Amino acid sequence: MLRQLHISDGKLVESHNGEAVVFVYIAPDENERKYLVEQLKIDEHTLSSSLDPDELSRLEFEPEHIAMIFKRPTRYRAEDNFLFKVGSAGVFVFKNFLVIVISEDAPLFEGRPFTKVQSIQDIFLRLIYRAIIHFVEHIRGINAVSSELEQYIYTSMENKHLLNLFTLEKSLVYYLNAITSNGVLIEKLKNNAAKMGFTQENIEFLDDILIENNQCHRQAEIYSQVLASLMDARASIVGNNLNIRIKTLTLITIAIMLPTLVVSIFSMNVKIPLAWHENAFWIITGLAASSALLVISAWWHKRW
Repeated sequence: MLRQLHISDGKLVESHNGEAVVFVYIAPDENERKYLVEQLKIDEHTLSSSLDPDELSRLEFEPEHIAMIFKRPTRYRAEDNFLFKVGSAGVFVFKNFLVIVISEDAPLFEGRPFTKVQSIQDIFLRLIYRAIIHFVEHIRGINAVSSELEQYIYTSMENKHLLNLFTLEKSLVYYLNAITSNGVLIEKLKNNAAKMGFTQENIEFLDDILIENNQCHRQAEIYSQVLASLMDARASIVGNNLNIRIKTLTLITIAIMLPTLVVSIFSMNVKIPLAWHENAFWIITGLAASSALLVISAWWHKRW
């Protein structure tokens, strides 16, 4: 699918009259890929890298354009089961236009960063900045979800919530790798500012992006360390909850077993005391109840 946009009053708007300066290819089909490779001279491997979620961020200078791959978080879905995934996006900077290739539709140009766009350089710098903001939003969401899961773990006897925490921890590892990769890309952009045609304002904004990316990396690192360090304790809590339930069931079994023993003794087919007593039934019932109360009293007194 192809989206075409142009700059109008500092904003990106849809274009249908041939004035587009930004072309967004969403999961390009065979014909679109052929056009990008043969007509725009985009390297086929680089084009495939734009759709590969495992590809690292990088910057390459081609004869007719500049190729850039950066990492961004993908949209979270319920079927992902607490796994926050990372995707890649390809940006190909030509003299008068910009080509963006992504694997799935995403709100690339939303938010405050795209309210004052003046040039192609502004657009792809703000794309990176928007990806960083998106990472921060997801990291905060992961922290909120992990805090909620902790409350379930305190009373849980199952591994389900613990496994969900493991999945969140794995998501943070993926995010850390992606954010680090984006940091390398930002440094390369800064070192090649002249080749990229950056203005002084672009360079200052690039410094801000680098700071934001470092802060994002630090935040993800802290959450990852906290989550990892508390994993063993949370696993112990689940095991301890299970032990408490087993102990409780064992005591209940003993409390039931003693009255059963008393009744069984007096039910044997032999001559036993109280056989002809008119209140034998109530006496035996009282003995059975007393044995159960004895276990309960011991349980309460020992605080088992």
